[in-house]
Amino acid sequence: MRFLPESLGRSFTGLWFGTGAANLGDGTALFVLPLLAIAADASPGGVAAVTAALTLAWPIFGLHAGWIVDRVDRRTLLGSVNVVRAVVLAGLTASHLTGTLSLPVLLAAAVLLGLGETLVDTALTATIPLVVEPGGRNRANARIEATINVTNQLAGPPLAGLLAGVTLALSTGVSAALYALAVAGIAAMTLRRAPAETRAAARGGVVAGFRHLWRQPVVRTLTLFTAAMNVVWAASTALLVVYAVRPGPLGLTAAQYGLLLTAMAVGGLLASMVVERLRRRFGVTTLLIADAVGTVLLVAPVAVDAAAWVVAAGAVAAGAGSSIWRILVATIRQNLSPPELLGRIYSASRVLSWGVIPVSAALAGLGAELMGVRAVFAVATGVAVLILAVFVLFARRTDLSAAMEPSPERRAAV
Repeated sequence: MRFLPESLGRSFTGLWFGTGAANLGDGTALFVLPLLAIAADASPGGVAAVTAALTLAWPIFGLHAGWIVDRVDRRTLLGSVNVVRAVVLAGLTASHLTGTLSLPVLLAAAVLLGLGETLVDTALTATIPLVVEPGGRNRANARIEATINVTNQLAGPPLAGLLAGVTLALSTGVSAALYALAVAGIAAMTLRRAPAETRAAARGGVVAGFRHLWRQPVVRTLTLFTAAMNVVWAASTALLVVYAVRPGPLGLTAAQYGLLLTAMAVGGLLASMVVERLRRRFGVTTLLIADAVGTVLLVAPVAVDAAAWVVAAGAVAAGAGSSIWRILVATIRQNLSPPELLGRIYSASRVLSWGVIPVSAALAGLGAELMGVRAVFAVATGVAVLILAVFVLFARRTDLSAAMEPSPERRAAV
């Protein structure tokens, strides 16, 4: 019996280690920034502004991030961004300790961290094909997804809370150290393609990736389905806490609600650990359809006023399906995209699929004011069922499994 995961090579191990350290730093930093805003005597609007500043980068800078990733050495970029993030967190630590922390400083730090996230996330998915052969990419993506689930969602916030209980400066200081530690893993990588070759191939400007994405029918359609399902996820994310936490209908405490979200993350973690075996057993099409079903289960229990355990079960199923979707779609995108365009293709897909989130969340909030929370979840359920029906039609007539094992000609096709 194998207890350790099969090695994908020294370069991937370095990338994997760096991703884990950096995402643990992300988890602690994102948790502590609003607390720093409160410590700096920011108003509720100021605290919300810090959170919003962290999310501005994708819609504003996302396409440019892909262009940058495709034109520079990705190992150098990943290392440099993590150094900058370490410096930013170290600066916040010093500001807090010296009593000079202010809301403008926090907003600037949040913007820099958001920009760093767009570059690192884009470079990460674009680097995997340069360190892992096509046959190992799905395992590599699954391993990265599991690591992000553990470090960013499961370990990061509790660790930050524990450290912040001692002092906020300890939490930011540890986050800075984790970003610095990530650089060591990145330094161990060796990319198959020389940076000069990458720069020579990266022509076509900022929108080249978007053009390729739109011309590649499978990648385009999966991106649009991701965006459609994110409409449902945004509504749930915006309003589930209102429904679940006392005095909401479910009557959960804040701690119980935290356990519900943790259970969702655990579902994603477990799914990412077995996705390759599930793919071999059931096939890509069945697994992606199962994720679309999971999106229905995310919102339907609230729409029908189900018991708390049913809401929790739906959240776990949705979390598992979401991880499977991200892993399989990432592999398909990597296999069907020219390496010199992958950064821009990924960022274009992220801008499209994430761009709907703030608008959808705002509309869900407005709908809750006009119709009530359960009515919004009922509408979201109807949308999710419609997405499922359309996706089943698409998946049944598209050979998605072939995209997991592409020929060189298919990878080069536009």
